[in-house]
Amino acid sequence: MPELYPLTGPLDPRPRPAGAEPAGPAAAGEALAGAVPEAAAGPAGPASAGAGTASAPQLWGASGEVSASRVTVHEVGPRDGLQAEPGVLSTELKIDFCRSLLAAGVTSLEVASFVHPRLVPQMADAEAVAGALAAQAASTEGSDGRDLRLLSLVPNLRGLQRALETGVRAVGVFASATESFARANMSTTLQGSVDLACETARAAREQGASVRGYLSMCFGDPWEGPVVRSAVVRASTQLLESGCAQVVVSDTIGVAHAGQIEAVLSDLFDAGVRADQVALHLHDTYGQALANVRTALEADIREFDASAGGLGRCPFAPGATGNLATEDLLWMLHGLGWETGIDLPALAAASDAVDRALGRTSASAVKRALTRTTASG
Repeated sequence: MPELYPLTGPLDPRPRPAGAEPAGPAAAGEALAGAVPEAAAGPAGPASAGAGTASAPQLWGASGEVSASRVTVHEVGPRDGLQAEPGVLSTELKIDFCRSLLAAGVTSLEVASFVHPRLVPQMADAEAVAGALAAQAASTEGSDGRDLRLLSLVPNLRGLQRALETGVRAVGVFASATESFARANMSTTLQGSVDLACETARAAREQGASVRGYLSMCFGDPWEGPVVRSAVVRASTQLLESGCAQVVVSDTIGVAHAGQIEAVLSDLFDAGVRADQVALHLHDTYGQALANVRTALEADIREFDASAGGLGRCPFAPGATGNLATEDLLWMLHGLGWETGIDLPALAAASDAVDRALGRTSASAVKRALTRTTASG
């Protein structure tokens, strides 16, 4: 494995002509699709907080069917959060964690990963966890008016078969946008990882399952440094063409900045990818995740991955820290007037038992602040 890339500043910084203003999606002299003047665009949210009657602005990345007021938060704590934690939790605690998240209003939940237990022992009970949630969903389907997506990650056809036999009806496949991560995480090439993901996605669609396609290392790689955007676009379009409803553009090690978010999304839109076909998966290593969400909202992206309590990191990516904390994301989204359907205090409480079992302090600044406020009150 090559040496790690020496990171001393932002990767792939956007060039700016002398004297040009740095703010706005067209700041680099490169007009982005559908760009509108700042005065016409208004704020990133559908309305300022407390002013629920304002109409949503026309945004520079608008394409496809996007919501004027609602953002989907895809909760990844039970899978992406727990798979990298050093402790292995009991199956019962994992199931309770999932149920608490659903009770808090989560409608899109990542519950397990059907990878080989030797590689990720934290997910060895995938059948039990996903099966319990699938059975619960089947028994309550439609009773509360919510459309639930209970997703499990599948690495290949064998993992897909295990998931389907468990009752899973929504799966995630994954690929890499860089050669080094493909070798480290999947023992294959970049294109080999995409081909495997596409093969698995097609098989899942043939069995009637919905598919999300995860693309890792879209903004920076711990060994290679900057990532070629054309590789991200090429892999994303292949995943979509194979039957993935969405491609999840992932900042696996948390190095992305707002300029990169704009540039990658612009390239995807130019390639014909719609905004409703893109979700973002962000880590917060450099504290830029919320700024990146805000930038993506302006490009009409309406789905973001997050992890309760900031649980997790990528176990195969050196330097990666926790996922964007769901509590922090909800605080910003709700403050901007976006609807999520999730109760923030209930969501914050959902990971309490997990934190105690792992002996950890929550990585969410919002949860820590809410806890202090409650304790002092």
